[in-house]
Amino acid sequence: MSAQKFIYWFSEIGKEDIPLVGGKGANLGEMYNLGISVPPGFVLSSYAYYFFLEKSGLKNKIKEILTETDKNRPESYTAASEKIKKLMLKAEIPKEIAQEVIRAYFKLGGVFHNPFVAVRSSATAEDLPDASFAGQQRTFLNVKGETNVLEAVQECWASLFEPRAIFYREEKGFNHFKVGLAIPVQKMVESVVSGVMFTCDPVTSEKNKIVVEAIYGLGEMIVQGEATPDHFVVDKNDWEILQKVISRQEIELLGKKGTPKKFLVPSKLREKQKITDKEVIKLAKIGEKLHHHYFLAQDVEFALDKKRNIYIVQTRPVTTLKEVSEVSSFGSAQDKEISKENKEAEREIEEKKVILKGAGASPGIGWGNVVIINSKKEIGKVKQGDVLVTSMTTPDFVPAMKKVSAIVTDKGGLTSHAAIVSRELGVPCVVGTEKATQVLKNNETITVDGGKGEIYKGGLKIKTKILEPSNSSIAEIKQGLLKTATKVYVNLADYSLAKEVAQKNVDGVGLLRAEFMMAEIGVHPKKLLAEKKEKEFVEKLAERIAIFCQAFNPRPVVYRASDFKTNEYRNLKGGDLYEPKEANPMLGFRGAFRYIVDEKVFNLELEAIKKVRNKMGLKNLWLMIPFVRTPQELLQVKKIVTSSGLVRSPSFHLWMMVEIPSNVILLEEFLKVGIDGVSIGSNDLTMLIMGTDRDNSEVASVFNERNPAVLWALEKTIKTCLKEKITCSICGQGPSEYPDLVEKLVEYGITSISVNPDAVERTRELVYHAEAKVISKK
Repeated sequence: MSAQKFIYWFSEIGKEDIPLVGGKGANLGEMYNLGISVPPGFVLSSYAYYFFLEKSGLKNKIKEILTETDKNRPESYTAASEKIKKLMLKAEIPKEIAQEVIRAYFKLGGVFHNPFVAVRSSATAEDLPDASFAGQQRTFLNVKGETNVLEAVQECWASLFEPRAIFYREEKGFNHFKVGLAIPVQKMVESVVSGVMFTCDPVTSEKNKIVVEAIYGLGEMIVQGEATPDHFVVDKNDWEILQKVISRQEIELLGKKGTPKKFLVPSKLREKQKITDKEVIKLAKIGEKLHHHYFLAQDVEFALDKKRNIYIVQTRPVTTLKEVSEVSSFGSAQDKEISKENKEAEREIEEKKVILKGAGASPGIGWGNVVIINSKKEIGKVKQGDVLVTSMTTPDFVPAMKKVSAIVTDKGGLTSHAAIVSRELGVPCVVGTEKATQVLKNNETITVDGGKGEIYKGGLKIKTKILEPSNSSIAEIKQGLLKTATKVYVNLADYSLAKEVAQKNVDGVGLLRAEFMMAEIGVHPKKLLAEKKEKEFVEKLAERIAIFCQAFNPRPVVYRASDFKTNEYRNLKGGDLYEPKEANPMLGFRGAFRYIVDEKVFNLELEAIKKVRNKMGLKNLWLMIPFVRTPQELLQVKKIVTSSGLVRSPSFHLWMMVEIPSNVILLEEFLKVGIDGVSIGSNDLTMLIMGTDRDNSEVASVFNERNPAVLWALEKTIKTCLKEKITCSICGQGPSEYPDLVEKLVEYGITSISVNPDAVERTRELVYHAEAKVISKK
């Protein structure tokens, strides 16, 4: 993609384009190209923002104003922000940008009318995996006419210097001028219902649940916490609604004929459920598709129009998952013993009077003096250790939220600003109490249980102002003191996470996906071969693989050779020239068979592996072959690997994926070819055993990695490997989601379990207890 364009249509961009189109823009393009129903639109790139800064000559003036900020004086951020925004709004938009925006806007609307559009901000450091302060920049809804669109663009640029945005960047150590701003412009959906969905439980971090929250009208009221939404919890295993809480809604925000305005909800609808049970399940299945596509839990915004069509407005990674809460949900009673302070607090709380209840939004216990804040102008009142009480927080409250021991709000749900930011900060929070600002009094001392959603009269005798939920084994797990005979590996694809994940108590990378790295390179390998640029491909792939190997050295990194299906390969630049169109790509030209037919492409991967091992000296890199249909295929691929100079040794292991029924049935024959280990790809294996496509919502409910037929295949594979004295791992989704499956795998005698990064600590503890059970039975 050229870095010199101002305008990109959604069809031109994907998740790899965050530096150019920001998190929102990249995800809109990714969803559009995935076939998700997204309102049509385009993105004004961050290159346009930098072009504007350069042409206007504002950079040095902004730098000078930023020297006036002081973290101890929150009001200094507001003063600096006002000065910078005034400068930016007075500057003229370069005509080169203005002309292209106008052309794109007219193209979006068609010949005969100017469409209503949403003009959103998409910062390059917003919505990334380590950040959750979404909403720092401005959004404009129901904008009509080219002049108004240009004004909204300039307002979005200026909002990059809102007080909360300046503060956030300083806290995170981001360079103010290395954070760009892209602007997605989309046709408006005339929403009758809007909402937010998490593809895991944002409070407990349980991966087998999806949380959906919905309100009447536009979604801004749910994010800002102005309305308490209907709340649904869906079980991913059987797509049943586990929990349903319907909230009364008096006011809705509607975009009728231009500027969104608040209207009274018709009295007959105020107490009613906003979306039907069928719509809840349909949304949940879309959420699971996005979760599967991105390999990460997603925070999804959606809207329904008058015809009840569902549109996904944006998606981004959930960044507030806490492994501690996942770990503390499992294990024996002894392991769930909490610290001495927590015990004392629990005893005190049992004797206290509950004075208010709401929804537990961020776990933990906090206590202190109440300070009631009615607007951002009052945040200077908040002192260290206070309990912040307000109708609902906004991004401007963040500096104050960092000081407090707990947060209580009148409005909002689990997806409101207060809930999301509290979880990020580790501050106990209760939302949706309806009357906290009326019942509680300034300087009154209270205790807040952010897990149970309860507020108690009086404080605690202990000194600590915030008690996190904990158990005796969590510290050991975090420090790597909890050891297991069964190795716990991690599944990875994104090299930017390598260093962070390598700090966990993990024994190596059990599945390094080639596809993510190759997709980032972006060009079909055959196109590069045709252009004699194969060295470029090898260099880039080797560089990316080396990042993982360096981070985890000397722990093994198991690189799974590319397993693109033809429809996925076609998405790479030049792919349409080299890939056949197949009716069923899952069972088509992929895996080992592709390497045999297309040896030159496979050899590029082998060259990259050799470069990492031999030239960079990283001998912890192993190789795994996917989708091997017959022992003869495995033999042919092994010959290619060996002839390239990669020979099995104590430092170079060759593995095979077990993901086809023939792998299980004929496993002894496959092992005779000579390999060091196998890894069960339970996703594909389950689909092929059950004859179902988990990505097809019509039949996805049949997909079950704990079905007796699948468990038989797992047990046979593991026990055959034990008998033949080779290692057996598993790298599918199941162990990341189902604790009981982990126990069975350990009972069967599996050598290692490879899970998603967010499940490492939980899985380590599950393995620990499962091994203890096995020993006690002997």
